[in-house]
Amino acid sequence: MAHKKAGGSTRNGRDSKPKYLGIKRYGGQVVKAGEIIVRQRGTKFHPGKYVGIGKDHTLYALKAGRVLFAVKGKLSKSCVSILPESSTDEAA
Repeated sequence: MAHKKAGGSTRNGRDSKPKYLGIKRYGGQVVKAGEIIVRQRGTKFHPGKYVGIGKDHTLYALKAGRVLFAVKGKLSKSCVSILPESSTDEAA
């Protein structure tokens, strides 16, 4: 006689890993070159000055400075830019 019940198959149990999307650095925060500012799907935020965009639409800083969120253009697109810190601040 069997000691365990027959293990039936289940249709549950599959789930995707969380993607941790969203804004990582907010307006006014200081960033170093290469730091991620926004992880997103599609271009909800567009890259501005000194901001690069990855193949998965991640926005990252190209220069050290302060993050600036702004609305630009006729279509009111949200842009993310970097205001570079002066060279005297970096030396201190």
